Amino acid sequence: MNDDDLALVEDHGPVRTITFNRPHVLNAFDTALYRAVSRAIDTARDDDTIHAVVLHGAGRAFSSGQDLDEMARLAAGESAESGFPWLLDSVQAFDKPLLAAVHGVGVGIGCTLLAHCDLVVIGSGARLKTPFAQLGVAPEAASSYLFPQRMGWQRAAFVLLAGEWMSATQAMEWGLAFEVADDARVLDRALELAASIADAPLDSLRAIKSTMTAVDRDAITAARAREDAAFARLLGGMAARAALDDHSRGGEGSR
Repeated sequence: MNDDDLALVEDHGPVRTITFNRPHVLNAFDTALYRAVSRAIDTARDDDTIHAVVLHGAGRAFSSGQDLDEMARLAAGESAESGFPWLLDSVQAFDKPLLAAVHGVGVGIGCTLLAHCDLVVIGSGARLKTPFAQLGVAPEAASSYLFPQRMGWQRAAFVLLAGEWMSATQAMEWGLAFEVADDARVLDRALELAASIADAPLDSLRAIKSTMTAVDRDAITAARAREDAAFARLLGGMAARAALDDHSRGGEGSR
């Protein structure tokens, strides 16, 4: 698949959808997908005809997280670079309303990314999970900071430490999603919300988002640096290697 096909872009007036397009692996993120989505977000940021963006996943899931085959190569030193920081840098720099339409599963980055979105619509049958402890690694995407901010300390601790599935209702009640919709209408509902927002002048939308996010900007950057250092230290450790070996034998898990 051409890299340009990994992030599908479609405009609905001033609203743009960016769709993760690796459906054969439930939109697991490898370096190519990270970079494709990052480029699409940057392009939408720089296009003043676009007032809001909705993130979505092709096929049966929002995202199953980090591609664990690539993660195993990173752990073994066979792959020198991850595209993960590209995506987070683009999301942090995105100065317009960012929405997500979540269906199926959101695992790892498919869950932590939601804390960076302004509004999240989640399907009633969707489930979220952050299996960092089970993979022997550290949290990511500033979730060590943003999850306590969104959910409260104890719920965030449970989500990050236990690594259990979170239902759509829990995601909404715990502050990670704005609304639960029928699975078949998740994207339509997110587009409706985005359209109602995108009617406003872009300068106003940018001003609202920048003033809302300003207080957390430095804290998010600092949290990412702490997490990245811990992740790099743990990735080559025995626990992470054992988890990745289990995955290669058919076990479950994703960053």
